Amino acid sequence: MPRVSFAPPSQCLTFLPLLHRLLPSLPPTVRDVDVPLLFRERFILSGYRQAGLPWRCYVLSLFQIHNETLNVWSHLLAAVCVVMRFMMFAGILGFRLQGPEGQGLSVDASSLPLVLYVFSAFTYLSCSAAAHLLQSHSEQSHYSLFLLDYVGVAVYQYGCALALSLYSSSAAWTQSMLGQVFLPAAAFLAWFSCTACCYAKLRFRRPYPLRRKLCQVLPMGVAYVLDISPVAHRLSTCSWTSSSALPLHFLQVVLFLLSAFFFSCPIPERFSPGSFDIVGHGHQLFHVLLSLCTLAQQEALFQDFLWRRPALVREFGEQRLLLACVSFPCLTLCCAMTAFAMRRQAQVQLKKEQR
Repeated sequence: MPRVSFAPPSQCLTFLPLLHRLLPSLPPTVRDVDVPLLFRERFILSGYRQAGLPWRCYVLSLFQIHNETLNVWSHLLAAVCVVMRFMMFAGILGFRLQGPEGQGLSVDASSLPLVLYVFSAFTYLSCSAAAHLLQSHSEQSHYSLFLLDYVGVAVYQYGCALALSLYSSSAAWTQSMLGQVFLPAAAFLAWFSCTACCYAKLRFRRPYPLRRKLCQVLPMGVAYVLDISPVAHRLSTCSWTSSSALPLHFLQVVLFLLSAFFFSCPIPERFSPGSFDIVGHGHQLFHVLLSLCTLAQQEALFQDFLWRRPALVREFGEQRLLLACVSFPCLTLCCAMTAFAMRRQAQVQLKKEQR
């Protein structure tokens, strides 16, 4: 009877060292006392990645279990879902790019705010995932990436404001005084939220005082109250059976308020430090709830877009719609310049501390 050999073929023996070099084993995670103070989180005692490793280690830590794994994957998967759902929606509507053969995605004045909204959602989710994945490389990288994260949040705030004011508002709200000043006010508050978060990041040191959290939460809270006002007006004045989007809007408001609670309070890890290091701490719950909020909001906006698109140009005028959309890159540029200036300040600050 012939013997069966289970020895790997010689080609495998030469391929395995190459694979090992391409995908090196990552250093194990460490405890909070083994990383600089800047990287430590209250009540999170373990699961930290070492600082100062090569960049590839942090990129590959996407597939490692550590205390940022869920933060990264929740927003990374949500970003993919946002883009895939929009592609499905665009295909159903038959958007076409006016190329040589007339195929692809076509954007007109009525659909451009929706495209900008999807771009803003993808931007904030991607920036957040990148910040949490790569921030442990160095203190300079930590500051740079989270300043970029704040830019993404501000861009998303204004993308929401733009889309909600055009697609999800009622005629009474649009004609009100708030409706008339809404977009300029939303743009200012988005920039101010970005600036306040950047300032708080550079100004305060761990253990963070309460006023750092207030610097972050209060401007974003005021911006959210303004941005959600078109939806709040519709929810309070219209029958929820009149539109399939209204229950989705209510869901996204509830999810956002829950996410804001977990962002503001280190719960449940406060009550059992070390027990929720890898799964279940408050910032992870914030990420998951905010991702679900974004997906619910996107779906509601798709429904509102189908409802409002036929009359949108007639109601607002094509020139006014295009002008509103031009404000989006202007706001993005202002936030990026603010973050860049803050980054230079962080570099100066770190050099002083290292002397």
